[in-house]
Amino acid sequence: MRDVYITGTGVAPFGKYFDRSVQDMTEAVVAEALTDSGADPADAGFVAFGNAVASMITGQAMIQGQLALARTPLGGAPIVNVENACSSGATAVSLAAMAIRAGTTDVAVAIGVEKMNSPDTARAFRALESATDVSAGNDAEKSVFMPLYADEAKAYLARTGAPADLYAHVAAKTHYHGSLNPNAQYRTPHTAEAVAHSRMIEDPLTLLMCSPISDGAAALVLSAQTPAHGPAVRLAASAIRSGRPNERDGLVARAAAAAFAECDLEPSDVDVVELHDAAAPAEPITLELLGLLACAWRAELNGDTRIGGRLPVNPGGGLIARGHPIGATGTAQLAELTDQLRGRAGDRQVHGARVALAQSAGGAVETSPYTPAVNVVTLLEAR
Repeated sequence: MRDVYITGTGVAPFGKYFDRSVQDMTEAVVAEALTDSGADPADAGFVAFGNAVASMITGQAMIQGQLALARTPLGGAPIVNVENACSSGATAVSLAAMAIRAGTTDVAVAIGVEKMNSPDTARAFRALESATDVSAGNDAEKSVFMPLYADEAKAYLARTGAPADLYAHVAAKTHYHGSLNPNAQYRTPHTAEAVAHSRMIEDPLTLLMCSPISDGAAALVLSAQTPAHGPAVRLAASAIRSGRPNERDGLVARAAAAAFAECDLEPSDVDVVELHDAAAPAEPITLELLGLLACAWRAELNGDTRIGGRLPVNPGGGLIARGHPIGATGTAQLAELTDQLRGRAGDRQVHGARVALAQSAGGAVETSPYTPAVNVVTLLEAR
């Protein structure tokens, strides 16, 4: 099986952009990623375009990628549209890597883009609801997922004996990381006290513990060849797994085990992590499910997950501070980790990082008990 390398990245700043379109954001990140890679666009034999909710936000239910890329150098390439809830971008990267490993092309491009903001604020919540079984009739006036995350947050505290202010400390750390990222939606650092006293969304989750509604895009160029200049970043493994009824958190562990089984890396090798913190409790919970930390809440309070700590987590600001344009989140995570492994992350650089892990979750096959619909775990290695 051929090696796959990420040779170029492009990220559009995340935020609320009522005047930016899917096409506009796509064109920006594709141009940046192609320039960064130095690849000839004519060599791109496969393009995976990740988007989750355009059909409900803009009304464009089909050919999103073909339209968004028509005026770019990738117009006319083999384009596949990918919808896999909040893991759409990560899934696009996995499919692009598959195309190279299969020998069908030497160069592939993965794009994730999402336009979520509109004058009708309830539209985004209806779109998020579609990542669950809509026959259940959920309340589209708020996020259907926050009550699920709140239940998980309470259960983790009860199970582990972690202090009640844990999530405020986690979110404050993540907002600090976001303040160092010029592409983050929120760049204001907050104290744990400020996080704890922000508006209550769903007890115990406050506003500053939750990911926002976002617009944004990110793209990656993948190649069978190492880049001509700079460190090479190998995509060592990418495992996509779907949730089974009543599986609960077992899906994350199953996807992680599959990813590590694909390569010669171990959890102890990982130097930096980008994980799916749609709400702050996801960070300690997921770190344990991934097998990266045995007692994540103690590590959080000890500062181990900060930049400069033993295992920095979400140095780009995570979903909470960088933002969560759901189709673009997975590609943005991997762009951040690629920059980390190439040593070009600026003020948020994790020094000496050689191995990185990204985890992206999406949807729910069940809400009671909560069982995610999809989980993607990707491992990158500096060569």
